[in-house]
Amino acid sequence: MIRPATPEDTAAIAEVTRAAFAGKLKALRIVAEIEPEISLVAEEDGSIVGHTMLSRMRMGDERPLQLSPLSVAPSHQRRGIGSALVVEALRLADAAGERVVLLLGHPDYYRRFGFEPATPYGILAPHDYGPAWMVARLSAWEPSFRGQVTFPPAFDD
Repeated sequence: MIRPATPEDTAAIAEVTRAAFAGKLKALRIVAEIEPEISLVAEEDGSIVGHTMLSRMRMGDERPLQLSPLSVAPSHQRRGIGSALVVEALRLADAAGERVVLLLGHPDYYRRFGFEPATPYGILAPHDYGPAWMVARLSAWEPSFRGQVTFPPAFDD
């Protein structure tokens, strides 16, 4: 079951993130320090087994959403949980009238959800990430939506 995260889920979200990212501090820092616009968990048998969130970035006067991190407990991976979280996050962002969702991720995985390289649309990352810097254009997309994105400090290496 995919549902909105609650404050009571905080410890479980941190644990799923820690397990999914093998303790990499950046993913844990993002979850701990960034205030999400949308935070979703996957729950099975009363346990949190997955999480993703959409948070704001800066792009000039715009505040686009970024999907990060996407975490699924290793014992529950390859069962569609991550896909269900991404689909629901995109659905909610689209329903809220957002123009895009951005991410830095694996192109082979995220293409299936409608993500494509962002740079050809004039949406530039702080560094050249090549095809891993991606955008999902939502219903409110406008071609004039372009600029240089700034990540929040928690995203810094």
